[in-house]
Amino acid sequence: MTDQLRLMAVHAHPDDESSKGAATMAKYVSEGVDVLVATCTGGERGSILNPKLQGDPYIEEHIHEVRAKEMDEAREILGVKQEWLGYVDSGLPEGDPLPPLPEGCFALQDVDEAAGTLVKLIREFKPHVITTYDENGGYPHPDHIMTHKISMVAFDAAGDPEKYPEAGEVWQPLKLYYNQGFNRPRTVALHEALLARGLESPYGEWLERWKEFERAERTLTTFVPCSDFFEIRDKALIAHRTQIDPDGGWFRVPMDIQKEVWPTEEYELAKSLVDTSLPEDDLFAGIRNN
Repeated sequence: MTDQLRLMAVHAHPDDESSKGAATMAKYVSEGVDVLVATCTGGERGSILNPKLQGDPYIEEHIHEVRAKEMDEAREILGVKQEWLGYVDSGLPEGDPLPPLPEGCFALQDVDEAAGTLVKLIREFKPHVITTYDENGGYPHPDHIMTHKISMVAFDAAGDPEKYPEAGEVWQPLKLYYNQGFNRPRTVALHEALLARGLESPYGEWLERWKEFERAERTLTTFVPCSDFFEIRDKALIAHRTQIDPDGGWFRVPMDIQKEVWPTEEYELAKSLVDTSLPEDDLFAGIRNN
């Protein structure tokens, strides 16, 4: 590979790029990789999760604009490029039975049509590697599941001259990964390290809830060393002020413990058109120098 390596991270909402794989992206940016975040929706229906900002009438009325500005700040912190796909947040339906999704939202779009928007961006940016969510969305938010669906279609279609001919010159990405940063081995390791040091762990309830799930464990294939960029990750996450409480559970594990106990971010290799051996420590394994 003689030209610049390129990575595209496909995410559902602004803030997802900072909570999933942000240190990886910052690491690759530092190495000269061209990194683009594709954000499917504007996060218009996201709740204000930071208790310090709840009840602010300006934020509630202008949530779309506020979250766009937060995205701008996070993008600058990470050093990445970013593009909006232009779809409207579906919201997270709650209740029993679940209410219907809002008309016109991202999760109700035709998958093939929405994938065409991503295909156009893939053909313009020409990524060698794409990261996205697994079929469960990482968690069952309808926008995350839809992000998975369009990413899978677009990965294959972008290199097919018979698909989406109006979307530009074909380009075939070489590898596709699922973000798996919220995995049980990492959580258990940090939980036990905190308890062993006599510290309180924020993961006790997480682990109890995990016991209730019957979902099979994901296969972690790729462990990217990126602990030097954990501070940048956290700074980018805090930039999404409406979504993140800087005094909340996200930041309760001391940085030195994070770096010592679990210095990587994890991925699941879902598609590869190049030869590689598992486990990997590089999303571009099998691509570099080919």
